[in-house]
Order: sequence, then C-alpha cells, then structure tokens
Amino acid sequence: MLEYIQTVTSGHIYNKKNYKPDKFKDSYILSIKIKKDVFYILKEVLPYLRITKKRKRAEWVLKQYEEVTVRNGKYTKEKL
Repeated sequence: MLEYIQTVTSGHIYNKKNYKPDKFKDSYILSIKIKKDVFYILKEVLPYLRITKKRKRAEWVLKQYEEVTVRNGKYTKEKL
C-alpha cells in the first residue's frame, strides 16, 4: 500500500528502527512533503478510518489546516 501511495505522490518510504525484532514486526514511515498530495491522500483514506479519534483528527485537518497554519511560520499569540 505504501509503495502504491508513493507512486501517486512524491513521498519517500523509510524504515523505522525496530528495537525488539523478536517481539515486533518491521514498520515503515511514508513521508509526503507536498501539501496538496497530503490532502489528496487524506481525503481518499478518510472513509476507511475506523478509529474515531483518528477520523476526527483527519476531518479537522482537512477543514481547519489553513486557518491554524501560517504560511510563513510566524504565529501571533492568538494563533499559537
């Protein structure tokens, strides 16, 4: 799945360090840096998110991101 999403976006897949390989399986991180790609993927996976907390977080990001994230990274006290 990550490899497919990587082909759709310009993301990069990284291995996470597994400190207990006898107990846990290897895991991976998909890093997507282009905002429009992030929003595209988030909109596509939203209907399939089953954990309520993560679904609500994804919905919030899609609706509120532009309001709370300043383009130049300089936040006023109210925005912070």
